[in-house]
Amino acid sequence: MRSVLSVRLPEKMALELDAVGRATGRNKSDIVKESLGEFLWEARFRRLKKRLSPKAKAAGLITNGNVFKAKS
Repeated sequence: MRSVLSVRLPEKMALELDAVGRATGRNKSDIVKESLGEFLWEARFRRLKKRLSPKAKAAGLITNGNVFKAKS
């Protein structure tokens, strides 16, 4: 199922979106869908990181280096 969303953009942002669309040969809808997809992925990642950080710290995994070392 698809959903239609109407968004009001500040003029400067709308002009920049138009310019990016022309420069890349993509339509505005595709650019916004890709951008929203990335935003939602990052939001899921931040929620997961927030939930797992206390468990990682309790296991002594404080830095990214600790995590990579433990997983390799």
